[in-house]
Amino acid sequence: MQLRKTIWMLTALSAMSLVMTGCPEDGETSTTCDPTATVSSCLESEICHPTAKVCVTTCATAGDCPDTAKSECTAVSATNSTKVCKCASNELCNLDQETDLVCSTLDKVCTPKCTTDDACGTGRKCNTTSGQCEAGPTGTDCTYGSCTAANQVCSATTNKCEAAAACTGTAQGNCAYGQFCNAGTCAQPAKPACVNLEGKPATNFAPASGTGYIIYNVEKAEFGGTTGCGTGTQRIVPRVHFYAKDGTLPTTETGLQAGFYVKTSKEEIQLTGANMFGYTRSQDGKSASVQVFLCGENTLNQISLGFYFTGGNGFCAVLTK
Repeated sequence: MQLRKTIWMLTALSAMSLVMTGCPEDGETSTTCDPTATVSSCLESEICHPTAKVCVTTCATAGDCPDTAKSECTAVSATNSTKVCKCASNELCNLDQETDLVCSTLDKVCTPKCTTDDACGTGRKCNTTSGQCEAGPTGTDCTYGSCTAANQVCSATTNKCEAAAACTGTAQGNCAYGQFCNAGTCAQPAKPACVNLEGKPATNFAPASGTGYIIYNVEKAEFGGTTGCGTGTQRIVPRVHFYAKDGTLPTTETGLQAGFYVKTSKEEIQLTGANMFGYTRSQDGKSASVQVFLCGENTLNQISLGFYFTGGNGFCAVLTK
């Protein structure tokens, strides 16, 4: 611990910005970090939090976290299963510290107080009174699918997070292209965040220039069994739900726009009549769903999937056995 404090002091003298981890103990501190960096600036027992952008302590159980922090050990997020120590209050974040930190209401880790929206990143805004980064950016910094506040969408005309319209029906319903009717309120599919689609054009989809089908849901149809798969593999079948921008969809899956399944290795597999089945089209012909036949290692209990149709949005899904 003394070495850790010495490192902190030397770093402070170098004018680097320092913050506490999610589990502060006896003045222990860690640097802010870049989650996209090839070489991490965090300690071996830490990771760089993907949204808070601070080093946080990893853990297996709450027992790995300091008692003084009254922390919990839970997954980073719904899409990141890595467990980290999470904070409980602003007071504990500043325990034995000469700093001014807050316990993030979004990430539950200790972060410096924000003073501007820029400090919070895309999809978030700064509450300058509390110093908390909150969901929903102000200004013109939102992108398609990045608005995280409830019932908000990124406007295609103003590039601002705005209140979503009410809707009826399913699929697109009466929502604008790029949105879908989700329990009576128009919504945008979440911005793709899986490694499968990193660097793919579909991650930068914008309704103003888009031409392809909008994928608004991917659900598990099957996970297990060996029918159609080779030795040592198992059958995995997601059902992909989508709608067309204009006109109606073809009567069979063979007439669909070019679509692709993308592996975590970023390898793309085109969707064809050979790997699609169970095509179901809505009565008005505007929306449809189709099952995709995949084979994965028989040891898999969870799989990350990426999908897109040419000119449409990218969609990430995690299926669990």
